[in-house]
Order: sequence, then C-alpha cells, then structure tokens
Amino acid sequence: MKCKYTVLILLFNLFFFTLFSQSLQVVTPETVGLSSERLERLTGRFEQYVTDKKMAGSVILVARKGKVAYYNAIGMSDIDSKRVMKEDAIFRIASQTKAIVSVGVMILQEQGKLLISDKVGDYIPEFSETTVAELKEDGSYEVVKASRPITIRDLLTHTAGINYGGGHVSDAWSEAGIQGWYFADRNETIGEVIPRMARLPNVSHPGTQWVYGYNTDILGLVIEKASGKPLDQFLQQEVLDPLGMKDTHFFLPKEKKDRLATVYNPRDGALKPAPEKGMMNAQGAYINGPRKCFSGGAGLLSTAKDYYLFLQMLANGGELNGTRILAPSTVNLMITDHLDGIDFRPGLGFGLGFDIVKDTGATGTYGSVGTFGWGGAYGSKYWVDPEEELVVVYFTQLRPGSVVSDQLMLRSLIYQSIIFD
Repeated sequence: MKCKYTVLILLFNLFFFTLFSQSLQVVTPETVGLSSERLERLTGRFEQYVTDKKMAGSVILVARKGKVAYYNAIGMSDIDSKRVMKEDAIFRIASQTKAIVSVGVMILQEQGKLLISDKVGDYIPEFSETTVAELKEDGSYEVVKASRPITIRDLLTHTAGINYGGGHVSDAWSEAGIQGWYFADRNETIGEVIPRMARLPNVSHPGTQWVYGYNTDILGLVIEKASGKPLDQFLQQEVLDPLGMKDTHFFLPKEKKDRLATVYNPRDGALKPAPEKGMMNAQGAYINGPRKCFSGGAGLLSTAKDYYLFLQMLANGGELNGTRILAPSTVNLMITDHLDGIDFRPGLGFGLGFDIVKDTGATGTYGSVGTFGWGGAYGSKYWVDPEEELVVVYFTQLRPGSVVSDQLMLRSLIYQSIIFD
C-alpha cells in the first residue's frame, strides 16, 4: 500500500511539473511589487525600436519573487513574411550557452567526476602544456611556454589567456582555421577541433588577465571526457530535461524551423536580413548543416521561457519545482567573484560563468550588489538580481548586437517599475 501511494505522489508531482513546463502563469505585476503602469513604458519603448526600424522584434520576460510578472513578444519574428513575434519564438542565444555549460561542469564536480582545480590536460592531454605569444616592442611576438598549466577554473573565469583567435595571434589561429565563436557549420566534432587549439599560442599566461574566448567551448569537451557522453546528451539529461527546457537545442529540429526568429543586420539606417550562408553575421547552419559541432561557448538555441526556467533554478539556489540541479553552496560559489585583483570592467567581477556586480556606483546603472548575468552576440541579455528577487530574459536577433541603447534602456525601465519590496 505504501509503495502504491509513493507511485501516486510521484505521478502527481510529474503531472504538475509537466504542466508548469508547458506554460508560464503570468501574475499581476502589483502582486510582486511591480507597477503595471510603469511597465507600459517598457512596452512602449521597445515597440518604438520596432517602429524606428532599429530591430525587428524581441521577447522580454521579467519575473520577481519566483513569479513571472511581464512576458511580452514585440514586433516581428520575420519582416518579409510578416511573421509576428510570439512568446515561443526560438532565438540563437550565442554566449548565453556559456552559463548552461558552466552549470554542467559544476554538476560533474558535485558528482565527483572532476574538480575545477584540475588541470585541463588531465582531460584533454593536448592541453598539458600550452604556449603564449609574448609581444615585443616592435609589434612582433615570441612564443614561450605558459607559466603554468591551465585549470578548469581558469576556463570558467576566462583567465586562461585564450581569446577568439584575434589580436596579435590572429595569423596563427587563422592559418589553423579557428577564429570567431561560430561553430555550427563545422563538419567535425569538438573532439576534433578543440585539441588543435592547444597547439596555438595564447595571448596571456594563465591566471594573469581576463580574456574572452574559447574557454567554454573547451569546457564542452572536458564535460564529454569526464562524463563519457556527448555534450548535447549530457546537457539534455542533466539540465534541459530535468528543468523542462523542451525548446533548447544545439541544432533545431526541422519541425520547429518556423519558430526561429530571423537575424537582421542593421545597415545604412535600415534592417537587412542576414545572409543565409556565412559565419558570424549570417543566419547560421542551425537547421541545414552538418549538425556535428556542439559549441559549448555559443551554440545553443532557446526560448525566453526555457532560459527563464534555467535562471530561476539558479535564483532559487539550484532547485526548481522540486527538481534540484545544484546544491546552494555550488550556486554561491558560481556567483562569487573569482578574479582576485585581475582587471575586468568597472564595478564588476566575474564568477564561474557570469559577471558579478560589485559596485553599483562604478557600473553607473541599476542592479544590486551580487547581481549576475551575461548576454549573447545576437543582442540578447539576461540577469538575476538576488536582492530584488528579480530575473530578466531579453531576446532579439541583431548582428552586430545591441546597436541601440536597448540593453541599458531595458535595465532602466525594469528597475523603475519596482515600487515596493
């Protein structure tokens, strides 16, 4: 009898989790301390961006105290076909992939399969010894042995010295055919491309500078080696399925292609659809392509709802709707500044996958101390403000991204809508 009741309880919980994951209940803003009237300023401003042809459209989700209070699709998903933007539109989220992969690494630490203090070379032997291109006064460089091995923590904090193949090392990286964050058109696996990076010179010694680059792509292969599973399968089983993130993929199922928002290139005061083929400024090979190279740094597609579920899990200390992904102590470690004096940006530190607000006066904009977040190359943005119990997801599709002051305006218009704790 006890066993029968246990099964019934499990089925009951599964039913309600499935129901929750299929739709988001939106509450009246005032019930969570937001002003409906003031949120209309947010709607009006982003509708004006569409009218002024600064962007085709966007989806904005604002949650407070664990409840969604604003969930709005604005403008068009595709202008030429007059496809209206909908809440379930799918977006290329680029570097917002990094947060999900970083969580994957921390899951493996909790499972006892790695430590973030481990050397990357323990998992990818080619990284056991790396090199750095030290600049000379005449602009040339000398390739020297790195001062120490790169660790997993270096990759999580972007202090490994690895960039995106630009700057003074661009000649070597270009010759190797590895530059930029876009991997979707590669007819090879990350197990083939990532080890080749280890033979190329980096721009600084590990632990000395914050350098944005292939760090999280390398972590994707670390996950594969430590878990024994392809990156997409590991994330599906450990993060996406448990959280009900049913529309988050590296490559889009063909039946969902009509939900993928079009990428636009702002040029000469107008919006032009990005070309179908190309690299970082194109539509991308997310539907038709090799479907082989899972970019842990910039490869995922998602919806505002899916990404909100992921962020709310972090905001809750690693748990969502009774499903625990991480321990609270692990989340606390991730949202703590790890830079230890390394220069980053005014008022900001960097944790294990996110930037962290340390001084709101130095940042010059809204956001409590401890707010963490990041964004993506197509103009998207997200953040979690633990003090205000606030979660924000903003998706649009522009390359280059954020050509107007939309992200700063978004932050301003959301915080001005908070009227009580």
